[in-house]
Amino acid sequence: MRVIPVNTSDATLLVTKLPEVKVRDRQTGEIAVDPVTNQRLMVLEVVFIAQGGSDMIKVTVPEQGIGEGLVMGAPVILSGLIARPWESEFGGRMRHGIAYRADAVMVNAPASVQG
Repeated sequence: MRVIPVNTSDATLLVTKLPEVKVRDRQTGEIAVDPVTNQRLMVLEVVFIAQGGSDMIKVTVPEQGIGEGLVMGAPVILSGLIARPWESEFGGRMRHGIAYRADAVMVNAPASVQG
């Protein structure tokens, strides 16, 4: 599966939904875990603002990568953000999209003012 690194250096990212545990199977309630580290996965939503437009995206992050102090509307940094295109067939219909994954999310605190 193709993995595309996402450059966020010229973007503004704002939290629109705080991290929640990611559910792998809604019918059984099975929690999603990273297949390599076995860490629980979390999902949050951010608005990605760049080049005169914006998109709302859901980002999966390992539980240990969730930084302290996240609040609604907070500007954040997504470390190691990648996009992974996907497609699947469900009920005879093809579906497709982009899944976003980051190593960590942390509050983007403004630099202190030098006086």
